[in-house]
Amino acid sequence: MKKVAFYTLGCKLNFSETSSIARIFEEHGYGKVEMFENPEIVVINTCSVTENADKKCRKIVNDVLKNSENPYIVIVGCYAQLKPTEIANIPGVDAVLGASEKFRIVELLNGFEKKDKTQVLVKEIQEAKRFNSAWSINDRTRTFLKIQDGCDYSCSFCTIPLARGNSRSDTIENVVMAANDIAAQGVKEIVLTGVNTGDFGLLDGKREFRFLDLIQKLDQVDNINRFRISSIEPNLLSNDIIKFVAQSDKFVPHFHIPLQSGSNKILGLMRRRYKRELYQSRVEYIKQLMPDCCIGVDVIVGFPGESDDDFIETYQFLNELDISYLHVFSYSERTNTPAAEMAESVPVKVRNDRSKMLRSLSEKKRRFFYEQHLGKSYDVLFEEDIDNNLIHGFTPNYIRVAVPFRDGLVNTVQHLQLDQINLFGQVKGTFVEKKPEVSSLSA
Repeated sequence: MKKVAFYTLGCKLNFSETSSIARIFEEHGYGKVEMFENPEIVVINTCSVTENADKKCRKIVNDVLKNSENPYIVIVGCYAQLKPTEIANIPGVDAVLGASEKFRIVELLNGFEKKDKTQVLVKEIQEAKRFNSAWSINDRTRTFLKIQDGCDYSCSFCTIPLARGNSRSDTIENVVMAANDIAAQGVKEIVLTGVNTGDFGLLDGKREFRFLDLIQKLDQVDNINRFRISSIEPNLLSNDIIKFVAQSDKFVPHFHIPLQSGSNKILGLMRRRYKRELYQSRVEYIKQLMPDCCIGVDVIVGFPGESDDDFIETYQFLNELDISYLHVFSYSERTNTPAAEMAESVPVKVRNDRSKMLRSLSEKKRRFFYEQHLGKSYDVLFEEDIDNNLIHGFTPNYIRVAVPFRDGLVNTVQHLQLDQINLFGQVKGTFVEKKPEVSSLSA
């Protein structure tokens, strides 16, 4: 029995796909091991959102070669689809598989015997039409369930459509079946993930379902405590979805909504499908229905043509919005994207300075959001996240809470009061008895 290890770069979607590829190996009699256990096969699932992800892939290959005895190295994922020839020239890489091939890895590389030349099995992305279901299991307390893949949008900075193809989805029936299978394994939280999650419902290029239809069905799945939506475009986050989440017992009050820029001028250059006014209206409506809701935001700084005034406009827009945290990205030029050919490139130092400013704003936003909830009590789902004899878990609205470690807490839901925030921004909690709900019906 050959031993195989896995390394994942990038997003939650990649984690779900790596986990499913690992199960394919196990079904064919391979043994899954950790990187330090001298595997005979190593599968590296790559990302290509930023230039650093590409460089990190090379570093991981070098680290594997230093620490393992001549393993068979396979590269899959977005970087593999976009730059297969470049990867094939990395010393030590034995095979490169594209978007259409990665779920057939055992079949296509049967035996995993080394050859004189790197095998490159990458079809044109237009041929990636099939939806391959995937979910992570046994890797984390929360399970990432893939419901959608690919993207039909044409944002000027993004390579994802080139790496993953057109938007396509699973069926509602299959997603519900997967959720029930996951529930049967004792998982308490499922995170719905995809490239463009809110675009769920396209089968063979035709709109068959709505994302709202899916979450209404998932809300009826037994033995899952929580469903979380990983990320959803503001133009696809309808008021009907917001209203449904607000009244749901299982879908948690937490949205991650990409913004990318608070300047309508830059949003236009990015080819985003909304303006800042729509984004603001979504945030305001969420907070109207769910005052305790956590709202995360993706922002790109240093996009070509972003002047100092444009950046300040973004900063002030975010500063005034009732949001909870930011994911900040410095723009990096990506081959074969319109943005890479645009004039008025922003100097790298300016990009880095702007990133620091927004990351500082994010810390202030996060701390303020945490402070608003001190003294309140929430159900906390504990994860396998132990540090300095503290174990951590998350409230439904994504506040990370720490308590002294004790056995038996992992993957359990406990009721805690949020007491204080320490100098490092950690929220400390204490166990309290959950008060019974009082019926609004009078005798």
